[in-house]
Amino acid sequence: EVYREKDYYRRQSAATTTFFSLLGLVISVIFSLGAIVGAMITMYSAVANRTVEIGTLMALGFSRLRVMTAFLTEALIIAVLGGVIGIVAAQSLQFVSVSTANWDTFTELAFNFRMSPAIAARAMAFAVIMGFLGGFLPALRAAMYRVVDALRRR
Repeated sequence: EVYREKDYYRRQSAATTTFFSLLGLVISVIFSLGAIVGAMITMYSAVANRTVEIGTLMALGFSRLRVMTAFLTEALIIAVLGGVIGIVAAQSLQFVSVSTANWDTFTELAFNFRMSPAIAARAMAFAVIMGFLGGFLPALRAAMYRVVDALRRR
């Protein structure tokens, strides 16, 4: 069969591309679960350290929804900051060239990582979703405190 050179190499590297895609997906899932747990730990700590403040806010008339919104907003701000730091760090990978061998043709495959605005937007959306998932239960816990119990904890 006759192919254009670009198409030939694309077909030859399909298995390697699939491998790297699956490897990236597995690593992303593992790290995202770790990030969600890390966000939960951070937010549970914030809730535990501010129990008296939560009780004071509720005694002043803040609704449970407002308390929950405050802690969820804090989790989302932390997630956005983490997303921005991650995108800036990922920008440095554009200057790295990676190569591997194609065992079907015994040729070298070299590739670079490229960050597009669409990838950056998806990464930021992913960070916000992880922040929401990690902050929801601690924010719900903060909103469920009874005023009397929260004010007694010192």
